[in-house]
Amino acid sequence: MGLGRGDSVTAESSGAAGTMRRVRTMSLSVARRTALAAQGFAEPRPSSAPTRRQLQRVLSRTKLLQLDSVNVAMRAHYAPLLSRLGPYDPALVDDAAWRDTARKPRLLVEAWAHEASLIPVQDWPLLMSGAKRPGWWRGYEPHADASPGLVDDVLAVVKERGPVGAGTIEKELTGGERRTPGSWWERSEVKKICEWLFGTGELTTGTRRGFERCYELTERVVPADVRQRRVDPADAARELIERSADALGVATDTDLRDYYRLGPATARTAVAEAVEAGTLEPVRVEGWRQQAYRHAAATAPRSVTGSALLCPFDPLIWERNRTERLFGFRYRIEIYVPAARREYGYYVFPFLCDGRLVGRVDLKADRSASVLRVPGAFAEPGVDQGRVAAELAVRLRETAGWLELDGVEVGERGDLVPALRRALSPRR
Repeated sequence: MGLGRGDSVTAESSGAAGTMRRVRTMSLSVARRTALAAQGFAEPRPSSAPTRRQLQRVLSRTKLLQLDSVNVAMRAHYAPLLSRLGPYDPALVDDAAWRDTARKPRLLVEAWAHEASLIPVQDWPLLMSGAKRPGWWRGYEPHADASPGLVDDVLAVVKERGPVGAGTIEKELTGGERRTPGSWWERSEVKKICEWLFGTGELTTGTRRGFERCYELTERVVPADVRQRRVDPADAARELIERSADALGVATDTDLRDYYRLGPATARTAVAEAVEAGTLEPVRVEGWRQQAYRHAAATAPRSVTGSALLCPFDPLIWERNRTERLFGFRYRIEIYVPAARREYGYYVFPFLCDGRLVGRVDLKADRSASVLRVPGAFAEPGVDQGRVAAELAVRLRETAGWLELDGVEVGERGDLVPALRRALSPRR
């Protein structure tokens, strides 16, 4: 790609021999537009109802969809598609992830990636190669080592009954009596074994009932040619770094390794190899202290228009330090902060408008009242609140409709509330 507006080139010494290489210096504006384009925000929304093709287009950008148990407004794995495609049928995701037919084979499988995520089926061997740092499930390995018979029993039940939830497996093995309370934080031995087997790749998710993971033998979900593909950990790390760079556009090595949660040493080696191969280009981004890298195929459009509400687990913003570097927008999720100490609210969505993060709203889907509640709405300093409110009102109405709610109700907290109420009021 040629230089973008706001780019310059300088010469730097590199290597033991003191050879000179040209290093691009990117303005923050160009870096921001590069990042937004990499995540799919520079592309127009579909003019008709989104299809599986549009789903695949978004996945080619984001690479994965993070899963999370919080369902205050919507499930995390559905939200990035709404942000990029507009209203779509959630069955697109469900069919791609948890239904497999001869006519439409499943596109996605669950695995530990950034966190628990839906990833393209073809990427499964990369995540199982040993390149990644083990997830928290590794703490359950002592339970598996101490109870090999229980491991065998769990696998036998899944083989016979799968897809099946951990509670059903436990009842099958204990004659209908639970061994422990087995809450989210106090898991039963069976659940621990299930999660360990999921983390190691022997089990995956066959389907979901509500949000319950129903375990299935991986051999019944991941095609044999994919499952049997063996990838050297170093090669897998390099491929994952290249996918991270493609999804981020321009990023530091910390950003790159965070996308798939690679270890620092593994990531540094993979980044160096990608630079040597020409996949990554070292760049300087104005205002960033760390070395940055631009993916060779990344582009920076002249402008990014449109607006979108961003779920807390959207890959554009999930690395909070990068969000602050790119947008000057400090963002923290406050779910675990006591209510009296929350600054913005329980489940806050940043608001993207014309390439900038211009505000944030606390959202809650109140299904009993059939309204999308906005307990708080806040504008960033210096923005045109009238314009922000007008754009935000459009997206809130759109989100409420997609959630099959009848309307939007705005609460009392935040400086954007008055303008947002006006924008949402019925036209006379």
